[in-house]
Amino acid sequence: MSNTPPAELKYWLALLRCPRIGPATFTKLLQHFGQLQAIYQSSTAQLHEAGLEQSSIEAILKPDWQGVDTDLDWLQQQDHHYIVTIEDTDYPQLLRESPAAPPLLFVLGNPQVLNETQIAMVGSRNPSADGKRTALEFARHLSAAGLAITSGLAIGIDGICHQGALDADGITVAVTGTGPDRVYPARHRDLAHTIIEKGAIVSEFPIGTQPRPENFPRRNRIISALSIGTLVVEAAIRSGSLITARHAMEQGREVFAIPGSIHNPLARGCHHLIQQGAKLVETAEDIISELRPQQSRPMDTSQVLNNKEENSPAIDPDYQTVLTEMGFSPVAVDEVVQRTGLTAEEVSSMMLILELQGNVASSPGGCYIRVK
Repeated sequence: MSNTPPAELKYWLALLRCPRIGPATFTKLLQHFGQLQAIYQSSTAQLHEAGLEQSSIEAILKPDWQGVDTDLDWLQQQDHHYIVTIEDTDYPQLLRESPAAPPLLFVLGNPQVLNETQIAMVGSRNPSADGKRTALEFARHLSAAGLAITSGLAIGIDGICHQGALDADGITVAVTGTGPDRVYPARHRDLAHTIIEKGAIVSEFPIGTQPRPENFPRRNRIISALSIGTLVVEAAIRSGSLITARHAMEQGREVFAIPGSIHNPLARGCHHLIQQGAKLVETAEDIISELRPQQSRPMDTSQVLNNKEENSPAIDPDYQTVLTEMGFSPVAVDEVVQRTGLTAEEVSSMMLILELQGNVASSPGGCYIRVK
């Protein structure tokens, strides 16, 4: 439901569906008229006096009432359907303070979690095996420390971070670039249903909105604005993750980046961010210690530290030699043979054992990568 009475909410939804009215103009009109109903009772001259151009006035004069009814029908569905306006108490405070804050949010789940202390986690849609593990571990540890994990429900790093928070029995928030009636990508339907039970799915777009390319930069600005910091796990030099990080910087939020191999193209985006002033992080504790003064409730770092100090089984010296010679970049068996002087049969057998032990993982191109 919504704190805003239905009789008034319909005018919010009508203005939201107006194709030539963005968040900034929406807010300006709200401040000018006080109540949005007054906009639809105003003359063309009064709308001109409010600073609207003729194209916007024409759009206002032809409201999409059928679309509004669709939004209100969605709101009336049972379980976890909410529309939160910027004037509602459940509207997230950090987002309200950001430039061009969305006037309405469609929420599936618990809208109160939107005011939890959040950290955004974003990254590549096609991460490396190492990037997947890193994202999952950081999400689990940060969630266990009391931070809500916020991301964009995309395939790759986003989905992994949501799952990591759920694994830690924590809160996760997914911000989408579609209407709340659509799960995109469809393969995350089960994940989305679990998120609704443990956190919230949020969209600024009304019912029926398709996944258009221009929607996702808008989604990214919400992800960063909801959060006190943004962590980029893996990202190419041109990626949506860097757009999220740029929004975070512009919003005065902390930006963190995990470095990688200079030979990994997915590390270049993180290295670029570090050159621009993002904080280089190697452990979840690096982030927690930086954000602790901004945390609304104490962080529990015991699990993070326990995981950090966790003892691993002793490794046979020959196997340790293979691991040492591998480094932390993807490497082919033939290269390991050259570096170690072992035979191809010996290295292949040892790689199989090391993979079963969780010390290495297979990587595209027939290579292996050491697990940190």
